[in-house]
Amino acid sequence: MALKEKSYDPNESSLTFVDREDASDFSCEGSTSLRALMSCGHVVTPTSLKNCCRRLLNQGKSRFVCGQSGCNAEWSYEEVCKMALLTPEEMQLFEKTMTSNAARSFPTKLCPKCKCTVMRRSQSNLRVCCTVCPANKGRTFKFCWQCLKKWRGLAPRSDRCANYGCTNQSVNILRHCPDATFESVEGVTGCPSMRACPTCGMLLQHDNTQCKNVVCPQCRKEFCFVCLKLTKKCLITSEEYMPCSRGVAPRQTSIPVWRKKYHKQVASVCSK
Repeated sequence: MALKEKSYDPNESSLTFVDREDASDFSCEGSTSLRALMSCGHVVTPTSLKNCCRRLLNQGKSRFVCGQSGCNAEWSYEEVCKMALLTPEEMQLFEKTMTSNAARSFPTKLCPKCKCTVMRRSQSNLRVCCTVCPANKGRTFKFCWQCLKKWRGLAPRSDRCANYGCTNQSVNILRHCPDATFESVEGVTGCPSMRACPTCGMLLQHDNTQCKNVVCPQCRKEFCFVCLKLTKKCLITSEEYMPCSRGVAPRQTSIPVWRKKYHKQVASVCSK
């Protein structure tokens, strides 16, 4: 037996109903439900909104961003529940997936003492704490995220702890990689062949062809490989195949920290 289509109550005064096309109805479901406005001004039906949010969750997202016509407005989880008419079972599935996706976005490692999973709260501090470490008689055990040894030295530090041999391999690569030889960019010399994305820190290598700009596959930001500015800023005073106005940025000696936010709506879901 086919499931009954969800439909808005025409007497619901908190909704704004419109007689407009639902641009998020990608699968052409031809919903007979009334259409209502989201907080960003775009039109949805309960079914189209639920399917849109499910696609985002299946892509590993933990936030709900509109995405229509270049709209980057973020919908709160509460708004999604209300506008998609989610059932308690659907809410439970959404919350479980949001929590799982959010956990994957924030790296974890095993405590070297008790092997419990620990999340690094601050990406600019290598010292992490296993707060109730069973192997440390329930007391906080502090260790280095980089070398996974008991923490030694002052904190916070983002480069290394005081343990012998604690080094950042990514920084070593940036320091010692050969220079790039651009085939299409004129007049650029002394540019390292490896760069850390200035937004998220992912290491990237230019293939020496085409223009000087690259798109980071992790954070999706486009930046200039030569001056390390975001492409839009670089192109204000330069061109894609020409030297940058401020020359070649020096070799990087630290890895940029991706300032991802652990959003309140995810945190509230995780605490349930």
